[in-house]
Amino acid sequence: MSGGVVWITGLPASGKSTLAARVHRALLGEGRVSCLLDGDEVRDALVPRPGYTPRERDAFYETLARLAALIARQGPIAVVAATAHRRAYRDRARALAPRLVEVYMDVSPEVCRERDPKGLYRAARAGEIGALPGAGSAYEAPPSPEIVARGGEDAAALEAILERARSWSAAANVCSW
Repeated sequence: MSGGVVWITGLPASGKSTLAARVHRALLGEGRVSCLLDGDEVRDALVPRPGYTPRERDAFYETLARLAALIARQGPIAVVAATAHRRAYRDRARALAPRLVEVYMDVSPEVCRERDPKGLYRAARAGEIGALPGAGSAYEAPPSPEIVARGGEDAAALEAILERARSWSAAANVCSW
């Protein structure tokens, strides 16, 4: 049986990575095979490292969507934490994956700017970086996400994600690419 993709999207600093890590740990705790693909970590692992121009973002999100789908087709659940600020990126991921649940981090831009753990909004204000979704670049919120989370610690969203993922795959221990 195929796995699926849990794609957690939202503005930078909305809690995507926090929620994704919680989902991943919970799935592993239930004996399910899960792979966590944090957008920042995947970006750092790719050679050459993708940049942030529109063309580079297009290529990066295509790669991330294909990687998540490849993992899911093998049986594991791919948990993706990535801004994917354009609907087209997430639509492409949905088209490639055997199953996909879109989780929208509904956190206001003001709260994200206040959190700013990586200093991205500060750097955008200072002109050091451009085209940051939510600060100089548009973020296209999902029109009808399967699950809405109010931050990385949203227990109801976590349970809703786990419920969906439980229906996708049984415990497995083999993955071949």
